[in-house]
Amino acid sequence: MITQVEQDGIVTLTPDAARAASANTDLWNDDLRPCERAEHFWGASRFASLWIGMCLCIPTYSLASGMISLGMNWWQAVLAIFTGSCVVLVPILLVAHAGTRYGFPYPVFARLWFGTRGAHVPALARAVIGAGWFGINSWFGGLALDAILARIVPAWSGFGPHQWFAFGAFWLLNVGIAMRGPQAIGKLAAVAAPTLAVAALALFAWGLSAAGGVGPMLSAPATLHGGAFWAAFLPSVIGVVAFWATLALNIPDYSRYAVSQRAQLRGQLVMPVVMAAFSFIGIAVTSATLAVYGKALWNPVELIVKFPTIVVLIGGIIVILSSITINVGANVMAPARAFENLWPSRITFAGGAILTGLLALLMQPWYVLSTFATYVFTWLGTYGTLLGPFDGIAIADYWLVRELRLDLFQLYSRSGRYDYAGGWNLRAIGALVVGWIPPLIGLWFAPLHFLWSGGWFFSIIVAGFAYAWFMRTSASRISETEYEAITEAAGAGSPSDAAAAAVVPA
Repeated sequence: MITQVEQDGIVTLTPDAARAASANTDLWNDDLRPCERAEHFWGASRFASLWIGMCLCIPTYSLASGMISLGMNWWQAVLAIFTGSCVVLVPILLVAHAGTRYGFPYPVFARLWFGTRGAHVPALARAVIGAGWFGINSWFGGLALDAILARIVPAWSGFGPHQWFAFGAFWLLNVGIAMRGPQAIGKLAAVAAPTLAVAALALFAWGLSAAGGVGPMLSAPATLHGGAFWAAFLPSVIGVVAFWATLALNIPDYSRYAVSQRAQLRGQLVMPVVMAAFSFIGIAVTSATLAVYGKALWNPVELIVKFPTIVVLIGGIIVILSSITINVGANVMAPARAFENLWPSRITFAGGAILTGLLALLMQPWYVLSTFATYVFTWLGTYGTLLGPFDGIAIADYWLVRELRLDLFQLYSRSGRYDYAGGWNLRAIGALVVGWIPPLIGLWFAPLHFLWSGGWFFSIIVAGFAYAWFMRTSASRISETEYEAITEAAGAGSPSDAAAAAVVPA
């Protein structure tokens, strides 16, 4: 029976199959359903804008410039950022392919490898990290709001819990905007990307002027050499990988809207370049603060408050825009979808956004940002290690086990081939545990500590191969003959193709 249509590498449900699947209200709602052909309209420029808006953020600035405080010089830090960005881009692109081809969001993709009920495990794991990032960006934005109010209202600083009130107000602003829904993300990124780019260049120009040129600006020597350098460099690279490891999981939430595989690929290739460029600006400006103030200010809000009031006002607004952009673009989508997936008939995206905000408060962002070591090695390193196996399982399932072939309709069926054992794929859980073993050995056995510091890298490989081995005899796999039996091949000139083309932005 034909249940899906493949056209130009994009698979959609037939109208009859979509109507039948929508009856399963515990697995289907308007946000979790697969995209229709006309909804695949994001071109390369939309993906590029999304990444620019997400990369030009305060955590990126702090991640990069904080490496100076560890003892690296400017080019070593930029190299760490660029290397980590290139490494993590590989799983991002591999997972994005699934979202574009089948048009499903991340929690539905997770049903493929963990089962209809087991999918809550990777979905909620991603939700917790997204909420943590939501809190971090809300804290940065709250500090910027506090700085603005302190300059505009002189008595503000005398008010005891002023920072906490500013944080609370900014948190409410973020939650309110997030509740408007995922379709606002593209529009927000399109506005934020050029604004943040101009602001970054202006900040670099100040650093250039204040430090007296590029030479003094980047003259801070490295204090790490030999083994000490590599002991800091490799965990820093993994920290950068972990920085975007979350997107390597839920990138289907965005790539599902791509007009083609080529469009999402071309648009996302800008990520390492943008990360390296903005990192260079952050590092250069931080080096300038060392020359000007005698102290490396890796938190840009600390630098902003040293300027005249008008600059504090403009700079604070830009920090707020940056924090909102990455919060709505990268940190709300996955948790909100995960909460929706828990109870599709009751929890909406707006409800999921509220739950994300509440969870963010429980993550205590003020502690995570208390020191750079806590930020990189405790926060980024730990969650990167824990998420690595999920990335490995997702990639192995789609590329090695399924070989790109799956039954889209069955992802919305409680009794389908992806229901496994009562909704749980025990082989995926086994691969998850196996993937965590190497880094845990490194955590407990000091001579092999590199297994922990590079935990994401080792766990993604071990879990991926373990999952592929466990699933080699799974009945959920579809042969090429079975795939052809449920899939209709549509021509490029079909009406659905014309409808999609009509909404693709120029």
